[in-house]
Amino acid sequence: MKTTLQRAAAAVIFTLGCNSTPAPGAPAPAPVTPTVDAGAVTPRSTEITPTPVTAIPGHELIPQDRSPKEPPRLMPAETLIRSYIALFGGLSPQALQVRLRGATSDNLFDTWGDYLSALGVPDYSVDIPRAPQTNALMLAAFERIGVALCERAVQNDLRGAVALGDRVLFRFELPADARALTDEEFATRFDLLHRRVLGYPAALAPDSRAPRFRALYQGAVSRHADAGTRSFNGPEAGWASVCEGLVRHPEFHLY
Repeated sequence: MKTTLQRAAAAVIFTLGCNSTPAPGAPAPAPVTPTVDAGAVTPRSTEITPTPVTAIPGHELIPQDRSPKEPPRLMPAETLIRSYIALFGGLSPQALQVRLRGATSDNLFDTWGDYLSALGVPDYSVDIPRAPQTNALMLAAFERIGVALCERAVQNDLRGAVALGDRVLFRFELPADARALTDEEFATRFDLLHRRVLGYPAALAPDSRAPRFRALYQGAVSRHADAGTRSFNGPEAGWASVCEGLVRHPEFHLY
């Protein structure tokens, strides 16, 4: 009986508490306004300011690891062949072979078939695997193809009457009086050739690169000052040497 009376009383109290209708004449309760933090509604700037690593707390004395994580790797031979073809205007391999062989008997270039195995192209029909690294024969093949490419380009671009837009490598003019180039004139022309062969401006290369190629150019010009008609003159020999240096550069063969 006692438990039944307690349950009835609890039900009455619950019903009275749930009745939200105020008594007649009772004042209405004042609305409660939630507090707002003024800092939470401050708009953020859309700009992101770069922060150096040393400015992050706890990183003041942590050095940055700038060491290379793996050694340079050799480009696949097929990629190098496509690069040679692209440098000479995107000809077909057979058309490029004809152009590199030329009309003279200087034996600058033979056939692609003579160089494929030397460049590292595999031939699984006779169990010749892909060459994973350079060797003396491969370097000799790089040398021969680079010389043929640059010397034929000199004959085509600098000796032939070819418009600048139709030239394959040397898309600049030589001084009409065959005078020596100033440092600024050489730097402008070297930058064009550097972009063409290595794919980026010479200004982003190490600081010593342009002076070293300038010395290479000047040495070739001096040695060919009295060249006959069968050889390149001074400026032509200078730019052929610069081109051969870029085509032989490790950045052209490695990645």
